[in-house]
This record gives sequence, C-alpha cells and structure tokens, in this order.
Amino acid sequence: MATAPPPVIELRGVSKSYGGTVVLDAVDLAVRRGEVLVILGGSGTGKSVSLRHMNGLEHPDSGEVVVDGTAISHLSEDELVPVRRKVGMLFQMGALFDSMTVFENVAFALWEHTRMTEDEVAARVREVLGYVDLGPEVLPLLPSSLSGGMKKRVSLARTVALKPDVLLYDEPTTGLDPVTAMTINRLIVDLNTRLATTSVVVTHDIASTLFVADRIAFLERGRFAFVGTAAEARRSDVPGLRAFLSAGEVA
Repeated sequence: MATAPPPVIELRGVSKSYGGTVVLDAVDLAVRRGEVLVILGGSGTGKSVSLRHMNGLEHPDSGEVVVDGTAISHLSEDELVPVRRKVGMLFQMGALFDSMTVFENVAFALWEHTRMTEDEVAARVREVLGYVDLGPEVLPLLPSSLSGGMKKRVSLARTVALKPDVLLYDEPTTGLDPVTAMTINRLIVDLNTRLATTSVVVTHDIASTLFVADRIAFLERGRFAFVGTAAEARRSDVPGLRAFLSAGEVA
C-alpha cells in the first residue's frame, strides 16, 4: 500500500485565547496536499483565526503550526516571507489598494518579490486575470469602480500571481449575491485543479461548502467536532453539524 504524502499544513495542539476567552482549544488539523478543505462553523467560532495561523498572521499561545515541514509559529516577519509566498490568502473584503489600478494591485507582489521585467510582469498580470475571467479592459480601473464580485476576482488574481502552493480563502462569498457567489465557488474549484494547489476555505455558507469541499472540518466551541467528507458530514451524529447542515438546506 502506498504511503500517503505528508500534510502540507498541520495545526498541532494549537490554542489561542483573547482576553481570557478561549477561541481555539488545543486543536489538531491536517490539510492534505491537493485538496479543498472547508473550515465550517458559525460566526465567531474561530474559523478565520484558524486560517490566519496557517500563514503566520496569528501565533498560537501553545501548540505548533507546520507548513510544508517547517514549524512557523516562532518565525520572525522576515523569516515568514518565503512561507507567505507559498501560502497565498484571499481576505474577506479583498484588501485591494484603493489608490492603485487593477494592474498595479495585481502587479504589486511581482514588483516586490520577483526580478521579473516590466514586460514579464505585464504578461503575468494578464495571465492571472484570465484565470478569473477578467480581460484587459479592467487593467486601468480603480477598485472603487468594481463590483463586489469583480473585487474578489481581482484579489484572487493577485493572490495567485506568485504561484503559491496553498490558497487560503477567508469567507470568499460573503456579501455576494447567489449567482456571483457561485462564480467564486467555481473559480475556487477550477484554480485548485488548474494550478495544482491546495485550498483551505473558511465559510458558514452551506451551499458553498457542499460545492467546493473535498473535506469539511466543523469548528464548534474551540474544537474540531468533525473532520470528513461531505457525504460523511451528512451522516454525522454531531448535533451542531447536523443542525448547521439542516439550516443550510432550509435556506
């Protein structure tokens, strides 16, 4: 029997508290290379906190985070730079620079972290915008002239510009209408296959979860109460997960 490859990201006994409130309570989680793992849970359950630990934006009070075999919890900001090139993140609100055009937003990381020529940067910007179905007509636009869905797509193009191994999505469909949200869901699945990446998606959206997930990790009261496939989730006897899935189906 072939040995399974090591996880690309692991949370090992990670705990995190804020002001005496426990958000993560000695959690363990392994993200398998090549999968789309959805961290599902209600608002305020620590989903985004879990995600931010995976690229060093948060550091655990105890426990360890391992990315591609490297323990990152005690690395400095400078030491985290190569880790963050491997692990790209799409923030909930997109986090585009308001004063920069679409071209400048997507090119920024290429200017900062590569030695590409201007022609190479321009070609890469057009390439990754093509991944998210945006054409050259958007290049001179400022974020203020973009719809919410277009902002998410530009942010996603910027995230993949440096060819990360892992993509982290923080509530990627929040604030979007159902049609636009499904467009983002399809892009998540398509990019994971096309770019041979690993994706971790944080959401409380059941429709999005069931569309994109290879596996689901359900976070409740600071612990992962369930980790498994969507089919296994539907058969689960975890009360909180059953209630969550039922509410989503009704909605």
